[in-house]
Amino acid sequence: MDAGAVARFPVGIVEAVTADVTTQPTGIVVLISGSGTNLQALIDATADAAYGVRILAVGADRAGISGLHKAAAAGIPTFVVRVEDHETRADWDVALAERIADHEPAFVVSAGFMKILGPRVLAEHVVLNTHPALLPAFPGAHAVRDALAAGATVTGCTVHVVDAGVDTGPVIAQSTVEVRPGDTEDTLHERIKAVEHPLLVTIVGRAAREGITVTDGKVSIP
Repeated sequence: MDAGAVARFPVGIVEAVTADVTTQPTGIVVLISGSGTNLQALIDATADAAYGVRILAVGADRAGISGLHKAAAAGIPTFVVRVEDHETRADWDVALAERIADHEPAFVVSAGFMKILGPRVLAEHVVLNTHPALLPAFPGAHAVRDALAAGATVTGCTVHVVDAGVDTGPVIAQSTVEVRPGDTEDTLHERIKAVEHPLLVTIVGRAAREGITVTDGKVSIP
């Protein structure tokens, strides 16, 4: 992990997601909503067998996005579960949980997925999320904009476990990014992505190869 990363691994003892590190790569499902730059970083990492991860499927809440094209180009199955195709948000939650479960992943990665996951998905799967801020600062969909508006001099990215709140789950690791004079939302976000991609790749790989334990609001990777 790079020098700007701050890792947090509280100890817990409960049932864990345990990876088979001896033979087969650990299967994951990745959820996206847009261009899929974090997804592409994961796809690139899986080209190395030693990384220990196989992307079983990529799911989205919108059709026709470039992230789905990236998945298809890599030969990865895709699926789309749109909120507007279901009578209630709860129905969407069930449908999404079922589509994820079809692929039997060890865990799920939310990589730019812009919908709040419901109780059915979270009850059935451990979900890791990447967020473009140093949580608990600047949660929500406009983290980069909010950091600039607040006059922050340092921001960054966080990989955390998803819980029922909005970006409130236990933090696994963070990397920092300086906010420079004259930064716009776009320029700052691009520099955040430059550290976000390797951090996500590192943590997903560790979780896949070593397993991940979540208990009482705490998370650990051996």
